[in-house]
Amino acid sequence: MIKTILKDSKIENEVSNFSKDEVKKVSEMIENKTGEGNDFLGWVTWPNDFDKDELSRMKVVANNLKEKIEVLLVVGIGGSYLGARAADEMIRGLYPKDGVELIYIGNTISSTYTKQVLEYVKNKEFGIVNISKSGTTTEPGIAFRVFEKLLVDIKGKEVAKERIVAVTDKAKGALKQLATAEGYETFTIPDDIGGRFSVFTPVGIFPLLVAGVNIDEIFAGAKKAMEDTKSLDNEAYKYAVARHILHTQKGFKAETLVGYELQMQTFTEWWKQLFGESEGKDGKGLFPTSCIFSTDLHSLGQFVQEGTKNVLFETIIDVKKPTMDLNVPTNDEDLDGLNYLTSKSFHEINKVALEGVIDAHANTGDVPNIVLEFEKMDAEMFGYAAYWFMKSCAMSGYLLGINPFNQPGVEVYKTNMFKLLRKPGF
Repeated sequence: MIKTILKDSKIENEVSNFSKDEVKKVSEMIENKTGEGNDFLGWVTWPNDFDKDELSRMKVVANNLKEKIEVLLVVGIGGSYLGARAADEMIRGLYPKDGVELIYIGNTISSTYTKQVLEYVKNKEFGIVNISKSGTTTEPGIAFRVFEKLLVDIKGKEVAKERIVAVTDKAKGALKQLATAEGYETFTIPDDIGGRFSVFTPVGIFPLLVAGVNIDEIFAGAKKAMEDTKSLDNEAYKYAVARHILHTQKGFKAETLVGYELQMQTFTEWWKQLFGESEGKDGKGLFPTSCIFSTDLHSLGQFVQEGTKNVLFETIIDVKKPTMDLNVPTNDEDLDGLNYLTSKSFHEINKVALEGVIDAHANTGDVPNIVLEFEKMDAEMFGYAAYWFMKSCAMSGYLLGINPFNQPGVEVYKTNMFKLLRKPGF
């Protein structure tokens, strides 16, 4: 469901000649869960191993909840919200007609944003899912306090109890303790799956169920990707090796993931966390950035075409079949001179733009391009693509010689912030 195309014959040859023994060694580390950080490799077999009973229970709770609410507030930061948001926007689009609206809080400490959401939902029927392994992370913690209080104040404790769900540790932590005390329904974040790899766990699945997304199709896509990426010559590993060569042998410092569909924008944000947090350590790793073309061609296109060279390369998501399409209407006067396009649909024009930009950037601008062909944008495709990128990220990280599953650098800002806020113990 994803094909990796390298727009440079030299890179294509170097990928083909890359050590098969090295790829095999890393692949076995992933599949056998023997590499560094292997206590966080539960996601590798999750499409088969996920808790079927818990999924059935989630479906019941989600179905009951979505009958009562218009809006679900998804409380979380990083991997606790990005996966669900990426999936929802890719699958349902930016303006879905049906289902519960998902709004994300606790992913920022912005007072203005938080107050605006507060004003928006106070006259709506809303529920809350609080997603946190510990329950003590500052951003989601203070946001949950605000909206839990609002819901209790408006609806009372008994109704609030029916509309608040916690996704957290199975047995310990502040959120688990709070949920048990208040009688909130809880679902489990597995111990062996880290946040940025958690979209197929209740972290991503429960909000999507409430939104009305077909979760069975997501798992079907993930399971297919799991099978397709077991061979050594799979497309995910080809992508991982290509970016590894561009980084370690060609000296590139940044990778830009380019989408041509606005509903893929948060998917690129999810990708940035996946690769940035997994690879950016020990003084190594590509800096992950993203663009949406043709939108960003009118701001960043000049730099990509003629700016500093050997800094970034592009990876392009080429969606073969759009979710919707429309034609350019005919205008008898043709004052804008666009009647020549009336025989083509918007997607056909978008596809031509993609091909023209690749030609300009890769051939004229000498910027390496990797094209990833996606068949479509739906639940199955999301499941496939998310797992596919996780597997390529694990391969890429191990090829760099780092542990892709920890994030020690993230803790530095937290410690500094706690000291400045005079948190007890800091």
